[in-house]
Amino acid sequence: MLGLLDASLGGGPAGRRPPEFFTWKHLDNPFGRSLLLVAEHQDRLIGLRAFLRWRLQAGDRTLAAVRAVDTATHPEFQGMGIFSRLTRAALEAMDGQVDLVFNTPNGKSGPGYLKLGWREVGKVPVAVRARRPLRLLLAGRARPRPAPAVTAAPAAEALADGAALAALLDREPAPRGLATPRTPAYLRWRYGAAPLLGYRAVTEERGGELAGLALFRVRPRGRLWESTVAEVLAGGDVATARRLLRRVARAAPVDHLTLHALAGTPLAAAARRAGFLPSPAGILLVANPRTAGLEPDPTRLDAWALSLGDLEVF
Repeated sequence: MLGLLDASLGGGPAGRRPPEFFTWKHLDNPFGRSLLLVAEHQDRLIGLRAFLRWRLQAGDRTLAAVRAVDTATHPEFQGMGIFSRLTRAALEAMDGQVDLVFNTPNGKSGPGYLKLGWREVGKVPVAVRARRPLRLLLAGRARPRPAPAVTAAPAAEALADGAALAALLDREPAPRGLATPRTPAYLRWRYGAAPLLGYRAVTEERGGELAGLALFRVRPRGRLWESTVAEVLAGGDVATARRLLRRVARAAPVDHLTLHALAGTPLAAAARRAGFLPSPAGILLVANPRTAGLEPDPTRLDAWALSLGDLEVF
């Protein structure tokens, strides 16, 4: 499967696909092991469809969901309908077990999902803070530079104290829509144990207690370097969230930072005060409800309350 993914998609978000990354993503997931379907031709693996198990919280209700990820067809067998056949087989296998399928396809794969019954939810807005405006403006002609040094602690260290983390999560405001339920176990898997992705953390303490936490990773974006702010936990306090965002900005001399903050939330207010501005780009979200009458309606963009970490392709 790793060889097929490399042949079809290249090196992936981390530049390579070692076995430990695949194991972390598809086998160690606290929401459950992924559903993996393959296509073979004369004992040769030519197609793969992977659906990553997920959970979504909407008020008191928990939805069983999956994310369509790691779609691969060997270059010699593309255009033969393998993607469609595997996808239909996967949906049939999950019938009655999954409430919702969602993902963030690229421009190449998006039309294929829409033909198979997915619905375009819309583009999730992204905010950007420029640290080197000229480089950002001239991104296509910017001179490549080495990876910037990061001074923040590894995410695994910041997530080690389970009691402090649980107390911080208890103070988080209830999300206004479909959201990934945050637990210490989930955060440790998603950000602390992720091989190769290099998540870092900045924290704030008050009165000897953990009062805030921001998780991010530094990644190349074309010729630029970006700090992707995946999670900000600040108990709904605007001032704390703003200070965390400023600490992320100081942690690495990147060209820009990106963040998704739901409009009208304390994080959105903090982002504005920390210098984040709306980007003309966004992240396309598509969904395929498998249970009728889901509330809130997952085909509406305002029904979702995801973080940038939820939207990342990893």
